[in-house]
Amino acid sequence: MAKPRPTGTQPPVLGLTEPGNLVDVDATGLRPSDEREGERYSDADLSDYDLSGVSFIQCAFDAVTLTSTRLRGARFVDSQLTASFAPTLSAGRTTWRDTLVQSPRWGSAELFDADLNAVHIRGGKIDYLNLRSSRLTNVLIEDTQLGELDLGGIRGDRVAIRNCRIGTLDLTGARSVNVDIRGSEFSTINGLEGLRGVTVDDYQLSLLAPVLAAYVGLVVE
Repeated sequence: MAKPRPTGTQPPVLGLTEPGNLVDVDATGLRPSDEREGERYSDADLSDYDLSGVSFIQCAFDAVTLTSTRLRGARFVDSQLTASFAPTLSAGRTTWRDTLVQSPRWGSAELFDADLNAVHIRGGKIDYLNLRSSRLTNVLIEDTQLGELDLGGIRGDRVAIRNCRIGTLDLTGARSVNVDIRGSEFSTINGLEGLRGVTVDDYQLSLLAPVLAAYVGLVVE
């Protein structure tokens, strides 16, 4: 007998574990395209470092400064970043898997064309999170203050944005399945067509009603 198909919005599936048995390492030795595993970097200032193509596997970053650090094409796997700081974060085309980002303090975070799978962003403040054209699978963003969240052109499945305060939410061209924004606040939303496949709550729907009516050309008298 065939199993019944699940109904309703499917939540992210996360099985994150904290990296253990780590070796404390001096981050000054990091170079582009390095492959690093089982290391901890604490209170390191990596401003202006070129770490393009670096792979971090089962690594932990504690209170690390990433101002203008070039991380294009870098990989974070089974890792954890806690209280990282970056007025500008250059991380386009990065890969993030089974990774926790805890309490980030990021200004402009450029994560366009990235691949996020089983990623949890929790707490903190990000002025501009650019995930444009990224693939998001099993991603949870919660309790985070976001000045602007750019999800334009994403392909999202099992994505939840919970209890977040968002200034501008951009969904232009987004393709979504099981994307849930219930419980979050937003002031402005762009790209109404990208709401297809997104789950909202009753209160959010009431706020969206006027712009949705205008979008489809309804006349309300």
